[in-house]
Amino acid sequence: MSKSKNPETIALHGGDYRSDPATTAVAVPIYRTTSYQFNNTDHAANLFGLKEFGNIYTRIMNPTNDVLEKRVAALENGLACVTVGSGQAASTFAIMNCCQSGDNFISSTDLYGGTVNLFTHTLKKLGIECRYADPSDPKNFEKLIDEKTRCFYAETLPNPYLRVFPIKEVSDIGRKHNIPLIMDNTAAPIICKPIDHGAAIVVHSLTKFIGGHGTVIGGCLVDGGNFDWTADAKRQPLYNEPDHSYGGAVWGEVVPQLTGANVAFAVRARVCLLRDLGAPLAPDNAWGIIQGLETAPLRMKQHCSNAEKVVDFLTKHKSVTRVIYPTLHKGTVGDRAKKYFKGGNGALVGIEVKGGVEAGKKFIEALKMFYHVANIGDARSLAIHPATTTHSQLTEEELLAAGVTPGYVRLSIGIEHPDDIIADLKQALDASGKPSLKAVS
Repeated sequence: MSKSKNPETIALHGGDYRSDPATTAVAVPIYRTTSYQFNNTDHAANLFGLKEFGNIYTRIMNPTNDVLEKRVAALENGLACVTVGSGQAASTFAIMNCCQSGDNFISSTDLYGGTVNLFTHTLKKLGIECRYADPSDPKNFEKLIDEKTRCFYAETLPNPYLRVFPIKEVSDIGRKHNIPLIMDNTAAPIICKPIDHGAAIVVHSLTKFIGGHGTVIGGCLVDGGNFDWTADAKRQPLYNEPDHSYGGAVWGEVVPQLTGANVAFAVRARVCLLRDLGAPLAPDNAWGIIQGLETAPLRMKQHCSNAEKVVDFLTKHKSVTRVIYPTLHKGTVGDRAKKYFKGGNGALVGIEVKGGVEAGKKFIEALKMFYHVANIGDARSLAIHPATTTHSQLTEEELLAAGVTPGYVRLSIGIEHPDDIIADLKQALDASGKPSLKAVS
């Protein structure tokens, strides 16, 4: 396989899969199996003892998943990828692969509501503290570091603010202290490569743009292979102290020796977290995501092109008081889209509808082509009211901090013809401004 850097080619040919070794089938088969036959007892012992790599049990790895993992790793310019059952599982594993009870990590304040809940409440119960930094000034991350800080976490294009994250600036701070930056790149695949800008790890909800059709749930962690986990043993104890659950293995040393590659993060996530916590990606779902991945670069072009046309329309409509889009931010924040994005600015658009909550509800309910669903990145256009749905678990204070106002509506622009998308938005906006009819008694 050629070493193409073009996403359209990588999505179809990335990794080392050319055809099925058993049948020569070109299409990736679904390996519906739990287990794999060992050649002999020595072979089994070597696999379990990490003296060689191979299939043991589908909870840990599977041939169908392997094709997806290698292609996504290639797409993100990473060295290795581990697939899991959902994007939420990917975020959980990413933190737990760096932190243990008593540790802390620093996250951007601009986050998906479910991630805020995971970080603020669930991980806290496990003894892992999340500290929040406002990304408007990258130095805010450095101010929160102490001897127990293990990683940074952020979203490339967080909603609802849609402020592009300062990847290199925060990564540089982290590397000065031997702290890796984990980037959730769910909303910006293809158009942004966080690893190229210094991120150590990339996570995705594969459910969204990469899967792209609202049919399967999945997530992944991509190891950039660009972070030295052994440079500061005290900073990264999980990679420098013996793991007694694996015969005293020191992951930062064992993995490079075994694989010849700097992929300790990916290997530990696979053989420890997937082994102990489960949450694997089912091979059927991996296959479904592969089908989406093959066209993801083409769909992203259409998503981005359509979104630009939608933004132009919305900024001129009298019923819209505010439009939120990466290119509409001013100053340094606006410049980040130019710095980190290539080939588009994403499919997500935020709007404030004139008339507040009630007008927002009328707008959503008047949409005819848009789907009212809890998802983004679908080929179809989608709309939702975050304050009462995706971010409803947050307090009023947390909602405002996240940029979710009562009248905010999030749009995920699909790949339909832009004229049809705009026509649906226009009729719904016109309806939102009409007074409700009241019965006369």
